[in-house]
Amino acid sequence: MSAASIYASSLFDPLRPWLDRLPPAPDAQAVADLAAQFPIHTANGRRVSFVPPRPDGRIYECRIWESGEVETRPDNWHDFFNALVWLSFPRTKVAVSGAHVRAMQAPGEARGMTRDALTHFDECGMVVLSSRPELLDLLRDFRWKELFVERRVEVRRDMRFVIFGHATYEQLLKPFRGLTAKAVLHEVSAAWLQMDASAQRAAVDEWLAAELASGRYTRPRDFQPLPLLGIPGVTPDSEDPAYYDDTWQFRPGRRAAATAPA
Repeated sequence: MSAASIYASSLFDPLRPWLDRLPPAPDAQAVADLAAQFPIHTANGRRVSFVPPRPDGRIYECRIWESGEVETRPDNWHDFFNALVWLSFPRTKVAVSGAHVRAMQAPGEARGMTRDALTHFDECGMVVLSSRPELLDLLRDFRWKELFVERRVEVRRDMRFVIFGHATYEQLLKPFRGLTAKAVLHEVSAAWLQMDASAQRAAVDEWLAAELASGRYTRPRDFQPLPLLGIPGVTPDSEDPAYYDDTWQFRPGRRAAATAPA
């Protein structure tokens, strides 16, 4: 199977500059060789490298902080996409890694909700950007049909959906009903939407890194659920308005559920 068919969805676009240079399979060595050409450094100055798993018992995030080594299993889609997210959003990955280390509890204590939130976003996070705040409000309010059917033309024109979570990229290889990302929403100018993809990706990386480093997101519930198969163009099924009547996939949300009659 060709790379073009595997990564056909536009949701792979943030990784496309790297995917176009790599074989259509999770090749850890090829990723490591590619990453060597684009240096990334952690907040404490360690150069990031992608290495095979080390059986020495060190905690994954601590290893990154102490040595810059990101354990990457060979022939593994999950770790392959993780490495490509490091290349695409280096500032944000550095911010997530540093925030994990800062949030670690003393030995014997519970993991803590902040690290749970960081892990949720690292695995399944995305950014939704729009020059139309009312579209972002429809998403916040779980008004899926109004957003993706009635305002479909505006969604295509005035919104951008940028996947960050490496587990979500892996799941997009075989998307399934109910596939959901954890989103943060950001208003941008109409001019921002006209920037080229590389400039947009760099801007998202800078903004998102600052947001995550600020400590704003401390609970998994701080992120907005977004059913990915509802985004126009992700699946042909969504061209039928009745597709959005599936309330198992397009749920009304906590607020709507709380006000619904018994």
